[in-house]
Amino acid sequence: MAKNSYLDLSDQIISQEIASSFETNYCIHNRGPACSREPVSLRKDIPPHIQLELSKEFMLKAYKLMLQARLTDDKHLKLLKQGKSFFHIGGSGHEAIQVAIGLTLRPGKDWFWLYYRDVGLAYTLGVTPYEYFLMAYGKPNCPASGGRQMPGHYGHPKLNMPTASSPTGTQYLNAVGTALATKYLKSDEVTYVDSGEGATSEGEFYEAVNWAAREKLPVIFCIQDNKYAISVPREHQSMGETVGHTFCCYSNLKIKTFDGTDFFESLLAAREALDYTTSGCGPVLLHALVERLLPHSSSDDHRKYRSKDELEKAFEKDPIKKLQSYLINHNIATHDELNEILETVNKEIDYAADKAWEEPDPNPEDAIKHVFAPIETRNLPYSDKVPTEGEKIVMVDAINHALHEEMEYNPKMLIFGEDIADPKGGVFTATKGLSTRFGSERVFNSPLAEASIAGVALGLAVRGFKPVVEMQFGDYIWPAFMQIKNEIATMRYRSNGNFSAPVVIRVAVGGYIHGGLYHSQNIESIFAHIPGLMIAYPSTAADAKGLLKTACRLQDPVIFCEHKGLYRHPFSTTIEPDKDFLLPFGKGKVVQEGKDLTIVTWGMGVKDSFNAAKRFIKENPNYSIEIIDLRTIIPWDKDLVLESVRKTNRLIVVHEDTWTNGFGAEIASTVSQYAFNYLDAPVIRVASHDSHIPYHPNYENFVLVTEDKVYSAIKLVLSY
Repeated sequence: MAKNSYLDLSDQIISQEIASSFETNYCIHNRGPACSREPVSLRKDIPPHIQLELSKEFMLKAYKLMLQARLTDDKHLKLLKQGKSFFHIGGSGHEAIQVAIGLTLRPGKDWFWLYYRDVGLAYTLGVTPYEYFLMAYGKPNCPASGGRQMPGHYGHPKLNMPTASSPTGTQYLNAVGTALATKYLKSDEVTYVDSGEGATSEGEFYEAVNWAAREKLPVIFCIQDNKYAISVPREHQSMGETVGHTFCCYSNLKIKTFDGTDFFESLLAAREALDYTTSGCGPVLLHALVERLLPHSSSDDHRKYRSKDELEKAFEKDPIKKLQSYLINHNIATHDELNEILETVNKEIDYAADKAWEEPDPNPEDAIKHVFAPIETRNLPYSDKVPTEGEKIVMVDAINHALHEEMEYNPKMLIFGEDIADPKGGVFTATKGLSTRFGSERVFNSPLAEASIAGVALGLAVRGFKPVVEMQFGDYIWPAFMQIKNEIATMRYRSNGNFSAPVVIRVAVGGYIHGGLYHSQNIESIFAHIPGLMIAYPSTAADAKGLLKTACRLQDPVIFCEHKGLYRHPFSTTIEPDKDFLLPFGKGKVVQEGKDLTIVTWGMGVKDSFNAAKRFIKENPNYSIEIIDLRTIIPWDKDLVLESVRKTNRLIVVHEDTWTNGFGAEIASTVSQYAFNYLDAPVIRVASHDSHIPYHPNYENFVLVTEDKVYSAIKLVLSY
């Protein structure tokens, strides 16, 4: 039998006094009349297993699961030394709370957003050691990510476990979204989400607790507090000794701090949490005090910042030793029985590791799979015929009508954001009438928190809802950047295609309204750099309606840019298409045909280019200029652009974003690479200055693209 010095039962058994070495306290505030349950604790005069009505079989199962987690850490560290794996982050010291949670909640029914130390919880919910080592080796049949993520990023489609990401704390808002889905479905699932105490310094954690408490959502937040955020001790990064004190006055929120190294205290807390949330009382914040018995990760050496004495005291609170001691002292199991379990688990871990190692490694070309949904998911009933007769409509109203039509088409579509509900109906009235027609459950105001909007939308999306959310201004989308970049855009990829996040993010962008620095920004080039996001940027009412309706049906996340200056501009006004009008992404539009020059543009640039070209041709009637409106930035219509340049032999790219790293650089580079031999003049870009956008019209017109600047570029390129 393999020996493990901290497990071998020939070692001294820890005394029962260890179990009460942490102070246990409770804090419950503002519960409604139906949720008046009093907190309970284990009595000192009655053994916990009797109070909790636990069988021997149940306790030995818990013990085995805790051993599985611990021995997995040991085995994985050996694999690192053998060069078979490249990273490890373990849960040693966290096993009691994790197994207690897993044995209380309902795998396959409840939803789980795990974090990187949750090996014990993952095993208890049904992840197998074989699957764990597939993850450790990065094998393509790993159910979590198929070799796309480092070890420790747990996920499993059959266990309602969306694949975790690395940014700590982001998962809390996603969990609120899955819990909100439970509310809409009128079902009784609970969403569980956890992290270490370091994540409680992240703003998104506070936003998540705020949203869940306000709406009494069935979420169990669990903080596994091992006192260190990598090397930074709790007192240097947290304003309180216990995270529960921070939220002591939140309505509907039950808070419980307890010894997370004690299996029985943890089981009691888990049962109370499940009872509270399933009774409709609201969320629970579990604060489990645990010990980290290993360095933060295989890249860390905790001896640099933890004394020998501190580490020795930490091992005295080893949850496995504490449970061993209890089982022996209460004659529930013998030394031989526990050693037999130890031997069995060792063999199972070794077998699983060997079996997983024999699996084939991934094919290199599969590395770029699952960035977007399969192409066949884009086979929608497209129709691009704009009517020639009918009522004219401005862009903002076309957007509004598209939302009405798609809400009627898809009963699982939800709309939320800041100020979007009636009577205001959005700061630009794009969502007017929606909450009145479809009700406040499907159309509602969110907190003034962009990360919350995006993060909650992701949680709803993984449960089959179609969130269409509004960010009031592109200038204020940046608090949501982490959620968009690292959570929404990566969900399909990081889960190996097992989960998706088809969120539509509508956002007002652009200048020319004297909005100054913080109401004038363009954002498409920044988001175009993120794999997994689609980007639309229409210039007319008809295109806005057709593209938005398509975005609402795609299986990929979309950033939908709406230029404020075009919302009611005569140039963007068109006859309104009907409810069947859907435009494909990646297909540009030839605004006018020509043979001497191609102008590629989008958004407000279409108006300026059209007017500048009209002016030039009026003065030079022998010329004709082709104007292409890309309509979507990701994907963009390379074939249409290249075909046009091969015909006209000249290219100008016009966009309102800044010159440096504007998306026009991508177009110019592509044309230079694939149509260089056709060019009779250099590719010219017309873009805004590399400057913030100022308020005064004189400043604004100097910085931004104007019709005059496009006209000058036309004269220049046709002079070659």
